[in-house]
Amino acid sequence: MAAGEIARQLDVPQNTMSAHLGILARAGLIRSERQSRSIIYRADLASLRALTLFLVKDCCAGSAELCAPLVAELAPCC
Repeated sequence: MAAGEIARQLDVPQNTMSAHLGILARAGLIRSERQSRSIIYRADLASLRALTLFLVKDCCAGSAELCAPLVAELAPCC
């Protein structure tokens, strides 16, 4: 989705959205691609999955049975 469209959908000023998107891109959580005059942003699903797994495993340290269903769902199947 284009940055301007993301900003409109979330009702956020475009300059604020650009700053947030830049942070997410530097963190490796989204990817950007120029198409004509627009920059299209996409989620990097592998990175988001890895971050979510890290957070869940860290949160459930010592009580893995609490998070086992979520970890199983987020873990790659192949």
